[in-house]
Amino acid sequence: MSNAEQHGQSKQRAEQPERAHRPDPVGPVDSSRVPRYAGPATFARLPRLDEVGGTADVAVVGVPFDTGVSYRPGARFGGNAIREASRLLRPYNPAQEAAPFALAQVADAGDIPANPFDIGEAVETVQEAADGLLDSGARLMTLGGDHTIALPLLRSVVRKHGPVALLHFDAHLDTWDTYFGAAYTHGTPFRRAFEEGLLDTSAVSHVGTRGPLYGRKDLDEDARMGFGIVTSADVMRRGVDEVTDQLRLRIGDRPLYISVDIDVLDPAHAPGTGTPEAGGLTSRELLEIIRGLAGCRLVSADLVEVAPAYDQAEITSVAASHTAYELTTVMARQIAEGRTGQ
Repeated sequence: MSNAEQHGQSKQRAEQPERAHRPDPVGPVDSSRVPRYAGPATFARLPRLDEVGGTADVAVVGVPFDTGVSYRPGARFGGNAIREASRLLRPYNPAQEAAPFALAQVADAGDIPANPFDIGEAVETVQEAADGLLDSGARLMTLGGDHTIALPLLRSVVRKHGPVALLHFDAHLDTWDTYFGAAYTHGTPFRRAFEEGLLDTSAVSHVGTRGPLYGRKDLDEDARMGFGIVTSADVMRRGVDEVTDQLRLRIGDRPLYISVDIDVLDPAHAPGTGTPEAGGLTSRELLEIIRGLAGCRLVSADLVEVAPAYDQAEITSVAASHTAYELTTVMARQIAEGRTGQ
């Protein structure tokens, strides 16, 4: 790091001391002092977790793991690609009329080092690390990695909140039983979550699903688990507002976990993913649906399956960084409202 970068960061830190000495959150590096393309690539140029005393209201954590994929690998590099693309994010979110990094302490917790050669061990490692972060009082904004990691994250969140409502943005159902006899893959996390009693089955929904299936039984088994389905065609025909109203009604005041597979977006908006499907959502539709869920009780979220090797001009990473930003804003607003008793 250059002297200029160090000076810019030191001055910013001096203006915003650590939470141990003052309740005001430590925000991103000031881009008027340090260019966006300079310095460490934490999410949205936020402080590291150790720079805010080891605790945060929202912890952004990466899981560089893609051993559970069934087609193209590369999502292990997704978290850092999202962090790089997030350099352009700014501290005020006009769409939600909120400054999320001033409302709550958001910090980058680095990566969970999951074993790439042992899926079972990796799942345990992710769960243990998530347990520690949640026990510290943080909500999680997890950057994958492949969708296998949703299962240990759900286990950890349910340990704190009990069975949760699930909103799953994805081109695919991810409720299949096994692949090649393997129970833990990126296509099976929500089947396992259902079997383990992690989900409030009165409030679970897929959004953006599309494309061919193995057979009609895929849909029948998915319905048996309680899932409602809003296809990408439904969003196109009915519109974002009507779809969001339906989702809010189904979720109610239950604790909500949101899992976003970036392949919910059409390949035109997210080419950098392992299992692309034509006919997906636009990035605008995805962002607007998330913004419309601001009144829901979002306890944690993940964003997975960004594979930068297949990306073009960071299209996918940019869309993912903005999606994580909107999810983080929803959580930060709720944290601030909880403190003021609103």
